Amino acid sequence: MKTVLVIEDDIGIQKQLKWSLPDYELVFAQDRTSALTQLRRYEPEVVTLDLGLPPDPANASEGLACLHEILSCQPGCKVIVVTGSNDNEHALKAVALGAYDYYQKPINTDVLTVILDRAFKLSQLESENKALRAANLNNADIIGNSEAMAKACRTVEKIAPTEITTLLLGESGTGKEVFARAIHRQSPRNNKAFVAINCASIPENLLESELFGYEKGAFTGANKTTLGKIECANGGTLLLDEIGDMPLSLQAKMLRFLQERVIERVGGRQEIEVDVRVICATHRNLAEMVADQSFREDLYYRISEITLLIPPLRQRGHDIVVIGKVLLNKFNHEFNTQIQGFTESAMQAMLQYSWPGNIRELQNKLKSAVILADSKYISAEDIGLSEQHSKTDTLRKVREQAETGAIRHAYTLANGNLSKTADALGITRPTLYALIDKYRLHDLRSIEAET
Repeated sequence: MKTVLVIEDDIGIQKQLKWSLPDYELVFAQDRTSALTQLRRYEPEVVTLDLGLPPDPANASEGLACLHEILSCQPGCKVIVVTGSNDNEHALKAVALGAYDYYQKPINTDVLTVILDRAFKLSQLESENKALRAANLNNADIIGNSEAMAKACRTVEKIAPTEITTLLLGESGTGKEVFARAIHRQSPRNNKAFVAINCASIPENLLESELFGYEKGAFTGANKTTLGKIECANGGTLLLDEIGDMPLSLQAKMLRFLQERVIERVGGRQEIEVDVRVICATHRNLAEMVADQSFREDLYYRISEITLLIPPLRQRGHDIVVIGKVLLNKFNHEFNTQIQGFTESAMQAMLQYSWPGNIRELQNKLKSAVILADSKYISAEDIGLSEQHSKTDTLRKVREQAETGAIRHAYTLANGNLSKTADALGITRPTLYALIDKYRLHDLRSIEAET
């Protein structure tokens, strides 16, 4: 069972949580000293912390001090602070100090369960990502622990020691060059050069000389013999990025190089042997291009001895948040900023957005957000996803629906008696009145007044 450390000095609330959260192993602490003792003993992933701890239960000073010590001892711990119904100021301060989330009394275990489940899920994702990166040091630049990425990394490990020509398929911005470099690092050629050339970024009349090099005097301006990218990669790995954009006129010469591993420089007559591993990448559908004769069929089969499909960012689930946090740390260091994380609405917006530009778009949005953000936590508006905001307030709606539903249900069972309703809910009558006012359930009072 998952362990939750509950820091709460109210014995009644302790009993309520122990009875209503049977899926968790709860360990309790009544003050800061016992909390730190339990933290070291159990090392829980998730902690709930009542900010009103003794010896200063009327204020949040002791609770905030406890929060600071918890995060100092266990930085990855997800701390959910619990506050009074009118104590937003201290709750927000706790979140600014590093708390994962906050919850206002009175306790509603259905809503609290949702928060706990999310906290454990995020903790699990972060732990799996750390384990994945530790187990795959050569894949250090590949971030994520989704099933699709784990499968892709396993494929990299299998093909890297071989000399097989590999085709990387994926949308623009998915990290095809990152995967190509990972293959190179895990290959026997890792101490030799890795050379990449983007076939789409070089004009057609220059691409041949860039790839194969040229002899002195081969054309106007060729003042000396110059090696091409293929010769520069001799002994190492060559990445032909966006090979789907290679002109047909050059594809036949590329096919001969791949089959024979020999080249001729532009303007030259001598065959030059080269020993190079070739990895190709493209965002295009080469099978369709073969069908409409814009890409040679024989070249297609030659470069796709192994095909690795890299999933788009929108299909990688919570990898989006994990990558976002890694990029956030990188940009903090790069721009000397102190952004601590993302708001809940920002994380939800990131998960719901389709990311047509994939990781490149995520980098772009986060870089500007880190520079322009006005607070320590990046919001959905900071990353330009404000239109997603309406979709990110579901937790607040869940809380309201759960609490109003529970109140009405208990009120019905109590036959309209508010005192019995409060007892059934495990709260005081003044607290019940406060909730009725908060959610505008004034019809409950009117019915009681009539009776």
